[in-house]
Parts: sequence; structure tokens; C-alpha cells
Amino acid sequence: MNVVIVPQLGGRVMQVTFLGHAYLFVNPKYKGQYLPPGSEAAKGRWINYGGDKIWPMPEGTEDEQHWAGPVSDALDDGDYSFKILSEDSRCTVRLDGPADPKTGLQYAREIEIGGNSPEISFHAVMKNITGHPIRWSVQSVTQFDTTEAGNPSEFNHEFWAFTPANQHSAYLRRYQVRSGLANDSSFAVKNDLFTLHWQYLQSEVWVDSPGEWLTVVDGTAHYAMVERFPHFEGAEYPGKATVIFYKNGPALELDDKGIPYFTPANPEDPLHYMEAEVNSPMVRLEPGETYALDTHWFPTRMGKEFKTVMDAGVVGSSLTVSWTDSGILLTGIFGVFVPGKLEARLFDRHGAPIANIPLQPVSPAEVIELRVELKVPAQTARVSLHLMDQQGNDQGLLGEARVTATDRSS
Repeated sequence: MNVVIVPQLGGRVMQVTFLGHAYLFVNPKYKGQYLPPGSEAAKGRWINYGGDKIWPMPEGTEDEQHWAGPVSDALDDGDYSFKILSEDSRCTVRLDGPADPKTGLQYAREIEIGGNSPEISFHAVMKNITGHPIRWSVQSVTQFDTTEAGNPSEFNHEFWAFTPANQHSAYLRRYQVRSGLANDSSFAVKNDLFTLHWQYLQSEVWVDSPGEWLTVVDGTAHYAMVERFPHFEGAEYPGKATVIFYKNGPALELDDKGIPYFTPANPEDPLHYMEAEVNSPMVRLEPGETYALDTHWFPTRMGKEFKTVMDAGVVGSSLTVSWTDSGILLTGIFGVFVPGKLEARLFDRHGAPIANIPLQPVSPAEVIELRVELKVPAQTARVSLHLMDQQGNDQGLLGEARVTATDRSS
């Protein structure tokens, strides 16, 4: 696991590499460069360096309670200070940004990596530096690379993003296309899961997901990144969206005669990336008051067969249990968040535990194709699959399935 942080570029995480797989988009046009917000070259522009950063929400130009961005300013690409807080069992750094008089905000970030797993934790803080109350949401913005491996002129045709759809959504389709084609075939809701299949067409979609996670999947290389975040039921979110996805690409517009056309290519258009954005609730900040958004990233392995996120990892094929002549057969496809060992837990029909059976060692470095046969007592009615870490701690559930008499093969 390797995390590259560039304090000078707005405290950005510029790249995250896991097992040699680079997740984030880095704009080749600005690689190795820095255009300060106050410079003539950056004035009135957005310098899209790529990577991961934090922004204010809502965006707009109608009043002082909207951020007129993205734009080169103290928040997006100001020069942040950098300090190492810990280098023992966990590595923690802190970045403090300059004050932004336009929004009245000042940002700080703490980024932490543990020694026992590839998890990355983010503690993003916004502070009111004015003498009056202000109201903002803090947004985590991550640009993922959607380029085809080894061919930068093409996009990855198996790049996906997922987040739970809201059964009581405020949006007509359980998502809202805020820019781009309303019928963009990239978007769908299947099995209560909002699904994005990346295509080279500009659009932005808002999702009022209550699920506390989003996942991006490179189905070609079989790498996934899960981002967990808190959801506050009943809280006001910007435009009701907890999650926003943006696809870069050409856009359909109208000319001065009302004739539709695709926007001509410019230096940004050929770049293949997708933004995954997580919003905090709208928060009123008194002078000097702060608010923090805590998010966690979990790199792991999984392909486009992704189904859902569980406590201990991701699921590509749900746990199934079938009777055999000598016992039961457990099957499923998973990716885990921490290294350890799988454990099958057996229960009778009353829910009483029968036994815990250790299974195979596993790691976030591999897609786990589980297929194991177990001899079990006849009263076994239910099996759950847990992940135990290397210290013997239970990291939670990966799947659960009932065993009934009708499943018997004999």
C-alpha cells in the first residue's frame, strides 16, 4: 500500500497504489507542476490536478452561501502545511490549509494508515474563521482513473460504481441526473443498488443513498475500493444528495441556432476519470466552530460481479449452502478488508450455536472463490461466514445462508 500526498496542491492525496494497482486519476497536463491560486495562470480557472481532496457544498454563484467552484482558490489548491503525528503501529499525518475569506472556511485533514490492513482513514475538518455564523457541507471528492490499462487513449469498458439506492428516494428514478443526458444508459437501479457503468459521456448524477458506502470496481483488473461514511437520517443534505458521481467526457449542448452538438475536444475532454463524491449534512457553524467528516477507504479485490458490501468485505456471489453425501458445501465469491482467516459458524433451527469451524486463510490481495465441504451435525440449520483477523478479532459478517432438509442431495 502506497499513498502519495501533495500538501501544496490543496492537501491532495495524489495517488493510492495497492499491489501495484493505481486507483486515482493524475492529470498528465499538470504532473509535477503547481500554479498558485493567486497566479495569473490560475486566475479564474480550475486547475484540475486530479487525486482526492475536500470541497464545500453547495456549489453555485447565486449568493455567498454557494461556492463558485470548482475554481483555483485557497480551498481547492492552497498550500497546506504538513505534519507527521504518528509513525508507530499506525501512520498518521495532518494537513492544515489556509483560510478562505470568500466562504469563511478553513480546512484541515488527518490521514491515517494502519499496519494490519490497507485501510485508509480520513478526518476532514471545516472551521468557521469569520465573526458570524455560516452554513456549509463538507464534501470528499475523489477522481478515479478510468483509463484502459496500457492504452491511455481508450477508456476502461469495465469500470463500475455502486451505492445503495434509497427505497424512499426524493428523486423520481431513485437518482437525479443533474447534468448530461437524462436517459444516460450508464445509470440504473438493480436490486436496490444504484449502478454506474462508466461511459465516455459527461454527466453528473445525484443519489440520496442511506447506505453509508460506495464502491468503485475495475472489472478488468479485478480491483475495488470501498468508501464508508456516516449517514444521518433526517438531516438536510445539499440538494438531498449524500453521494454524487461525475463522469468526464464530451457533453451534448445547443448552439446559438438551437442545433445540438457535442462540445469540441479540449485538453480536459480526452481525460478519462470519474469523481465519487460524499457529502456531509448541511451544518451551521458559529464563529470558531468546527465540524468533521470521517470517511474510510478499503482497497480489495473484486470484479464486475460485485453484489454488495458487508462488514468484513465485498460480495461477488452470495454465500450458498448445499447438502452433499458427506456434509455441506459452502460456495461464494468475496473480497476482504483485512488479512485473516474465514470462519464458518453453525446454528440449529432455534438459533443456538453449534460450532465455529476455521476455514482458509484470506487476504485483501486476492479474490476469494470459496468452495469448501464440511462435515456438520444433522441439526445444522444455518451457517454464517465471518472473517477473523490475524489477532483473532472478529471483523464481521461476509454472508449467511439457511440449510433446509429440501437442500439434501440424498
